[in-house]
Amino acid sequence: MAARSGNRPAALRSPAQIPLRPRAVDNRDDTQTGRIPLSEPTPHTPGGFASKAFVGEVVPFRVVAFREGHDRIGAQLRLTSPDGAETLHRLTALDDGTDRWQTEIALDLPGVWHYRFEAFADDYTTWAHSARVKIEVGVDVAVMSALGAELFTRAAAEKLRPAAERRRLTALAATLATGDADTALAAATDAQIASLFAARPLFTLSSTTAEQALHVERTRAGVGAWYEFFPRSEGAAELPDGTIASGTFRTAAKRLDAVAAMGFDVAYLPPIHPIGRTHRKGPNNTLDAGPGDPGSPWAIGAAEGGHDSVHPDLGTLADFRSFARRAKKLGLEIALDLALQASPDHPWVKQHPEWFTTLPDGTIAYAENPPKKYQDIYPLNFDNDPEGLREEVLHIVTHWIEQGVHIFRVDNPHTKPLWFWEWLIAQVKTIDPDVVFLAEAFTRPAPLRALAAVGFQQSYTYFTWRNTKRELEEFLASLATETADYLRPNLFVNTPDILTEYLQFGGRAAYRIRAAIAATAAPTYGVYSGYELYENVARPGSEENIDNEKYEYKLRDFDAAEASGDSLAPFLRRLNEIRRAHPALGQLRNLDVHWSDDDSILVYSKHLDAAFTAGTGSDTIIVVVNVDPHSVRETTVHLDTRIWGIEPGQSYKVEDLITGSVWTWSDHNFVRLDAFTEPVHILTVKERS
Repeated sequence: MAARSGNRPAALRSPAQIPLRPRAVDNRDDTQTGRIPLSEPTPHTPGGFASKAFVGEVVPFRVVAFREGHDRIGAQLRLTSPDGAETLHRLTALDDGTDRWQTEIALDLPGVWHYRFEAFADDYTTWAHSARVKIEVGVDVAVMSALGAELFTRAAAEKLRPAAERRRLTALAATLATGDADTALAAATDAQIASLFAARPLFTLSSTTAEQALHVERTRAGVGAWYEFFPRSEGAAELPDGTIASGTFRTAAKRLDAVAAMGFDVAYLPPIHPIGRTHRKGPNNTLDAGPGDPGSPWAIGAAEGGHDSVHPDLGTLADFRSFARRAKKLGLEIALDLALQASPDHPWVKQHPEWFTTLPDGTIAYAENPPKKYQDIYPLNFDNDPEGLREEVLHIVTHWIEQGVHIFRVDNPHTKPLWFWEWLIAQVKTIDPDVVFLAEAFTRPAPLRALAAVGFQQSYTYFTWRNTKRELEEFLASLATETADYLRPNLFVNTPDILTEYLQFGGRAAYRIRAAIAATAAPTYGVYSGYELYENVARPGSEENIDNEKYEYKLRDFDAAEASGDSLAPFLRRLNEIRRAHPALGQLRNLDVHWSDDDSILVYSKHLDAAFTAGTGSDTIIVVVNVDPHSVRETTVHLDTRIWGIEPGQSYKVEDLITGSVWTWSDHNFVRLDAFTEPVHILTVKERS
């Protein structure tokens, strides 16, 4: 059962164009409806905001177009690139009776593109259809011949057509004027003539939509594998008195080699700033921190500085820049947490008390997310001095851009006004259009989507809580279709705050299953350090790891675990190798859900036509996964192979990219997935029989 329906049109990688013609001009001034109605143009973002794409993303441009009666119409897309070049692209009709038209284009130039749809009365196609129907039964032969002669004469007069084409059309008009039935039928069925009019349509009626904008951003805005770790834990060591000495940027830099070796693209760091001492949290979020407890990095600010400073235990700004340079050398980007909140010791509290909420007793309100309480954090109030506060945040962001940071993971953006994010992201784009913001917004659908609409390049989603086959089918299909024009999901499998029951009780199979789905279902996904060690013990009554790294140092021996075979790192490495080798996995909108006879076997595919793969041929990935981590499942999967150009019943070879096994498949296939040993097939279509 495919998530998307309809025949997929021929794909175009770069703006392969049809000859430019004047813009459509006959929309009426006194009605919203043009002569040929056009509606539901996409890409589309709610609220009138510009839609988003990234360099290399295959974007479906769609519109609904129809007209009264039986005359045929055509539709085209007029694109204007950021450098002002204008191109035209013909749209293909999708399913009969839906009046939907589409073309797919990968835009490789970053910047703001503009587009509009145009529909026109296709005079040649209308005549050719009527001529075939009538002449074959001997009805109105003379009339159809005369109409054809007039049509070809009019086309020959168009100076935009090449001279040779105009001469041929003139000759055809002359022969049609004789009224010969065979001549008229030949002109109506000649494929070469049809191609001439497909390239340069002949029309007298046309309509156009309003122009819309599409922001095309750098590829990392939409594609990447993220790895989150706490620098203070990397290189941390236990001292003779039982306390732990913090790791530094220099010791943490050693961890970057392993992160890069696993194939990750982004190393994400929680806040690296000074941590407050007032109401500092102890282990497991307790209120009795000892002298050696480091506190939560999200309780930002102390005498040593605020958001534009680094914690002295980690080193200096120069040490951070050295850390970032090491990451870049390894092919990694640094993502830094942007947490707009303050500890009671932050310099802001004394300098700008108006930036906080004061209670009737004169104290400042601390943060809460019932039943959680964060006595060590003061949330910001954007209503007392919005201009001053927003300028301070812009200063913070530009400061870290100057230190080499171009990706920010934003903590709880839904607790700040939406207008603020719209303003900030727009301002930052003028400074550096390559900056990427990830919204950590585990909130209601409306604010989550609104944050994406106003500019966030990526968004956390509800992925961690979608675990059954039915939940995942609906969720993944929605991401690929309903919100894909503006919301880019980052499918983190876990976070310091999120250890779901599925991971707590699913054993090691659950960790493989979730990583495989996250890495293949969306172009961007992430893991939090410790995932590869199967850390699955929760603090009682919570979805957080016990001995949570938010409140203490975490000493891990990744090398020993991998050497003993007790690590998921090789599997993560293989997933990232597959992602890099298969461009279909670098797309969001191309996910199709298929069917299985088992309520725990999830099946989906991702296909990319050859026109979009830089000459490597079409790319098809089929994922079959047992989402029940406690079972062995045997079933039949049913695939709509037409999506990748194979007719039902035709056989083809597939290779399992995890195990290397090769099988001959068709549209109905038996599978056996043992959650304990082999819970997932990630298949590539190799050969067609």
